[in-house]
Amino acid sequence: MAPDDVKFFPPASDTRGKVLATALQLFTRQGYFNTSVSQIVRVSGCSTGSIYHHFGDKEGIANALFEALVARIDALFDDIERRHSGAAKRCRAVIELLFTLTEAEPEVMEFVLYARHREFLPERGPICSARPFRKMRDFVARGMETGEVRAVDPVVAAASVYGGALRMIHLRLDGVLERPLGEFLDEVWACAWRSVAP
Repeated sequence: MAPDDVKFFPPASDTRGKVLATALQLFTRQGYFNTSVSQIVRVSGCSTGSIYHHFGDKEGIANALFEALVARIDALFDDIERRHSGAAKRCRAVIELLFTLTEAEPEVMEFVLYARHREFLPERGPICSARPFRKMRDFVARGMETGEVRAVDPVVAAASVYGGALRMIHLRLDGVLERPLGEFLDEVWACAWRSVAP
């Protein structure tokens, strides 16, 4: 998958897109609590009034950003489900997508994986309970039903398939890995699949 195929916030001319792109940048660079609406106004070039009109307040911006990112990831996973049959192909495609997304838009992955969403969006559950992450587990669970994945606890199986890849993403975002994640895809996938193959 090409990096341009997974872009979340291409250059936007509308207020909503500009504010979300700016909020993503500021929230990941300096944290939600260290970001003010006035900073979002200054960086985005949008007026305070238009921001409050579209989002209500800073929590509204964070909530809209969370929803936009989760909806986009969910749509990409739906596409994986349509294009691939079987657990192995779907799970590998998920890892490839997450690696591509990390390289193309690291701030998206930082916000999705690192932000403590429940601190500033207390009504939301943890990110791992969001629909895309449930879908990742479902790909593994359906593999068990067909015998493509050996029968173990579904949570353990999903952690085995995706855990190494998510750790590699963390290492890349933290600057520990200097090479692009795509260079590790085959090795990461081989280790992941070997852990659950029958």
